[in-house]
Amino acid sequence: MLKNKLLVAALASAFAMPAMAADFTPSSNVSLVTDYLYRGISQSGANPALQGGFDLAHASGAYIGVWGSSISWVSDAGLANSAGVELDTYAGYKGAAGDVAYDVGFLRYNYPGSYVANVTKPDTNEIYGAVTYSIVTAKLSYALGDLFGVSNAKGSTYLEVNASYAIPDTGVTVGAHYGKQTYKGSTADGFKAGGADPTYADYKLSVSKDFSGYVVGVAYSHTNASSFYTTITPEAKKLGKNRAVLSLSRAF
Repeated sequence: MLKNKLLVAALASAFAMPAMAADFTPSSNVSLVTDYLYRGISQSGANPALQGGFDLAHASGAYIGVWGSSISWVSDAGLANSAGVELDTYAGYKGAAGDVAYDVGFLRYNYPGSYVANVTKPDTNEIYGAVTYSIVTAKLSYALGDLFGVSNAKGSTYLEVNASYAIPDTGVTVGAHYGKQTYKGSTADGFKAGGADPTYADYKLSVSKDFSGYVVGVAYSHTNASSFYTTITPEAKKLGKNRAVLSLSRAF
């Protein structure tokens, strides 16, 4: 009798595994950009960057993922001897209430490397929430502690509004973006007092075209970022400078 029960349990488990696996949808993406802009600030010293990620979404709306890009700003800012990669991990939940979709989650920015002594590492933890209605999405990200190398920055926020419209039967998508990065805390106040306020706003217009799964895009970004976002080595570069970026991406 015990053997029969074990056999039934094993068979039930064997049939349940494919059903559970069917509830998960994997996806991946890879991109090449002429400059990695994040929140309007260059992360790659105005140089090209290679990027890619992997996501796993559950039928319930829950998801997890990892995304990475080549970078240079950490070393260029003098924080590290070598730190050439950003590796982000995140998890969240997506759902809908009527015509409004929502997305909430946690995001960890990781910057592995060899760091200079006594600096605040740029590793950052944020929680976020977004709502989408029609073609417009509003999102708020909230820092849980140190933020991109600025210590004691808990409560700093990035508020953004994005609009995206796919022109029917063309493969063309046009977009517009506004964002406001606000830094809080005593360390940020010290930068402000020194004339290098890390708080700024950014704006972006974009257009992309899908060529049988390969998406080519161009975007123009503008910020009012201060000298806080200027590299030290190998030469001074304003990372918040207005610029156009070309991209080639593919999703799988």
